Amino acid sequence: MKAVYYDGKDAFYREDYPVPKAGEQESLVQILLSAVCNTDKEVLKGYKPDFTGVMGHEFVGKVITSSDPSLVGKRVVGELNEECGHCIYCKTGRPHHCSNRRVIGLSGRDGCFAEYMTIATRLLHVVPDSLPTQIAIFTEPLAAALEILNQVHVRPDLNAAVIGDGRLALFVAQALALNGIDLTVIGRHPEKLENFSHFARTVTQGEKEGYELVVDATGSPSGLADAMNYVRKKGTIVIKSTYAGNASINMSQAVVNELTIVGSRCGPFEPALKLLETGRVQLPPIQLYDLKDFREAFSSPAFKAGFSF
Repeated sequence: MKAVYYDGKDAFYREDYPVPKAGEQESLVQILLSAVCNTDKEVLKGYKPDFTGVMGHEFVGKVITSSDPSLVGKRVVGELNEECGHCIYCKTGRPHHCSNRRVIGLSGRDGCFAEYMTIATRLLHVVPDSLPTQIAIFTEPLAAALEILNQVHVRPDLNAAVIGDGRLALFVAQALALNGIDLTVIGRHPEKLENFSHFARTVTQGEKEGYELVVDATGSPSGLADAMNYVRKKGTIVIKSTYAGNASINMSQAVVNELTIVGSRCGPFEPALKLLETGRVQLPPIQLYDLKDFREAFSSPAFKAGFSF
């Protein structure tokens, strides 16, 4: 089958990759649409040096075979993290941090930049019939944005800022805006900030110590340093960015100002599907490429790029 394979150093398009076979408690999924995440780009920069396999973790697919016969023929999206169920994190309600977890397209598990993939059946969510595939593809990144609401009490009267004006920031900002908060989006590109203008204040320079909650959605190491300057004393910073390399910040500033810093990644799929189905979150269309043109897709300036099968 066709696939984009990462060998630990670089990615390659292949047409000879073997079609996977579903194991016990797994499903075989035919990929209908898959999308490029910034994390995939960071893999090529060394973000996951131990990973080899098919890349990609955002997908909409059709179930071909499954340990749950009721899923066969259904359109589905799927969660990333396959937990073991036995380690200390699984036993204490933290399965996304399982010591033995496998993550599709990122760690120990082939991903969705291929014609077919296998996945643990329990990680699948059925896409509502009324939800188009090209909108359902946004489920995983929207779920990750919604995770902030699970981690931080976002009061309706809260003063908050999102740093970034790209894809990640648009998901995060819309998730926060659902609470009706006083929201500012801080970006570098006025043309991108237009995407935020109907639900948030937009600026190219934030206010120093101006916000009780600051979310770093830049996808860059510089975002955390900016967040440290923008957050008020005893405020909260949420970090959504993942990238290769390290961020350099003054941790004494965090101590003296008594800041709360929260890391945030994967989130709830069912609420994300509901928001997309009802149209409460509006997103630009995905730009589609042939799988063989994956390098062009990875460098696309579009809001979201992906592959249609």
